[in-house]
Amino acid sequence: MKILLLEDDAFICKEIQNFFLLNDHQVDYFHDGEALLDNALLQNYDIFLLDINTPKKNGFETLREIRKENIMTPAIFITAQSDIEHVKKGYESGCSDYVRKPFLLEELELRINQILHKDVAKNNVNITQNYRFDLSLMQLFYKDEAVHLSGHEKKLLYILSKNSNQIITPNVLRDYIWDDKPVQDNTLRTQIKKLRSKLYENFIITVRNAGYKINRYE
Repeated sequence: MKILLLEDDAFICKEIQNFFLLNDHQVDYFHDGEALLDNALLQNYDIFLLDINTPKKNGFETLREIRKENIMTPAIFITAQSDIEHVKKGYESGCSDYVRKPFLLEELELRINQILHKDVAKNNVNITQNYRFDLSLMQLFYKDEAVHLSGHEKKLLYILSKNSNQIITPNVLRDYIWDDKPVQDNTLRTQIKKLRSKLYENFIITVRNAGYKINRYE
């Protein structure tokens, strides 16, 4: 599990990091919201732990900026505040839960596990009766067996699955898969053809003169 922590108290940061390290979890921490925001946009995390009163950008502002980038990673606010207005503001910013200081690290772990357990269902996109894509793992499964994919193939299925039932244009796909690097027009078509050859079912739909899409299986 990868945890991203916003906390201006260095002692609390180390306490949380050391506790989760014992269970082989990674904790990256930052003391101000701007520094954390830059990191949140570059790396994938399983959960955000955010203090509210932090320098440069507070926890509320930081989470709102993250959500604007369509990063829906679960978030827990860590705060000494207990009034209802802070709680309301937190949920409006897009948090999943609150933990009030002081707290037991075991309680924090329980809350994280509970949130991630609920999030598993949301992260799995059923594509057909046999295929599903796990957004958190960026992994395609066929009858619960992982399908070997290249990095580009994973990114292609990720953006189509995350936006299931919607048409994604070739330009958007190219920019996302190849990180805004210029590629030839036929590169995307070749990539999709190669991926289709690995599948027992062709669930990648070509929409003429528009783009591509994956329909969610209900």
